[in-house]
Amino acid sequence: MAFRGILSNNIRLFLYSANKLTEMKKLLVLCAFLSLVGTELNAQTVYSVKYEAQADVKVYVVEYESQADLLVYKEDYSSRAKGNEGNWFFVDYQSQANKSIYFVKYESQADLKIYFVKYESKAGWRNKEKIHLMY
Repeated sequence: MAFRGILSNNIRLFLYSANKLTEMKKLLVLCAFLSLVGTELNAQTVYSVKYEAQADVKVYVVEYESQADLLVYKEDYSSRAKGNEGNWFFVDYQSQANKSIYFVKYESQADLKIYFVKYESKAGWRNKEKIHLMY
């Protein structure tokens, strides 16, 4: 009889431990998902649309750094893009983007003039009056 009680208690303990392990796995997956979502929300993700009417901001790429409102560095990974500091990550789908942009042919059509820089440290706003366009 005592053997049966010990076996029953061990089975209960095993089931309790397995249940807790499952809960911990679920919690771990949830934490991983939230950290990825948080990273994506913090990034300045951009999508280039085909039609002007679809864009949040019309952008013109200038020839010289001194002509730009914003110096942009194209990031290779979304996790490395930073807020509204000119570090852009171009996404594949408009629904993933913080902002959709349209590249115009003429400077006079643009809301924002940008210049693509080679180094991340060079990215940033030159004309702070236009900073609201990318929020």
